[in-house]
Amino acid sequence: MSILEVKNLRKEYLSFLLDDVSFNLNAGRITGFAGRNGSGKTTTIKSVLNLIHPSGGEITYFGMPLNKNEAEIKRRIGYSTGTVSWYPRKKLKSIAEVTKSFYPNWDEEAYCKYLELFKLDENKTPLELSEGMKVKFNLLLALSHKAEILILDEPTSGLDPFSRDELLDIFITLRNSGVAVFFSTHIISDLEKCADDIVYISDGKIRASMPVSDFRSAYSQQGENLEQTILRLEKEGQS
Repeated sequence: MSILEVKNLRKEYLSFLLDDVSFNLNAGRITGFAGRNGSGKTTTIKSVLNLIHPSGGEITYFGMPLNKNEAEIKRRIGYSTGTVSWYPRKKLKSIAEVTKSFYPNWDEEAYCKYLELFKLDENKTPLELSEGMKVKFNLLLALSHKAEILILDEPTSGLDPFSRDELLDIFITLRNSGVAVFFSTHIISDLEKCADDIVYISDGKIRASMPVSDFRSAYSQQGENLEQTILRLEKEGQS
């Protein structure tokens, strides 16, 4: 069963149109949301989280429409549309205390487990964290309320190569435990390392939504890696 179904999503701006966006996400799969900067990735993610209101379309989680079940759905998902920017001078443990009050299914044992796994010092403030550690703290909060799906906007952007690889390894561990991971990126090599499925967006339209292996079979030319394939498709789309 699909954890998230997006059908005919549309968002109109004066200078940009997100048009007829449709895709599904399944449990225990890592889906990479690929596209160049400005292609519509962030608009799509904010729309499926109801952080901005779409002009049209349907968004369903766990078989429930988002517009009628937002509070219940958001207790079951974890998301990040950037690094920690709230309470920059509060200690991490204070932020966690505030966060847990919103989630009746908060799991303190899981919180302690991931706190240790991510090597986070809860006596530090977000201002004292590296970009990679901020991303991990967002993940920690999401996983501590037993999120069944993680939706992350450019989580590896700005990270050094070591931190990126470490984060991708965490995604694989989560997938193996049944969590669905959906992350946007313009760093295509990240998808090659961990993604099972790809949703490829260009100029506000979904150009492909399928397993990575099927995408390679359909679009890659001999000797191309995934990054080279998408770069070629982008150039062909502009010509």
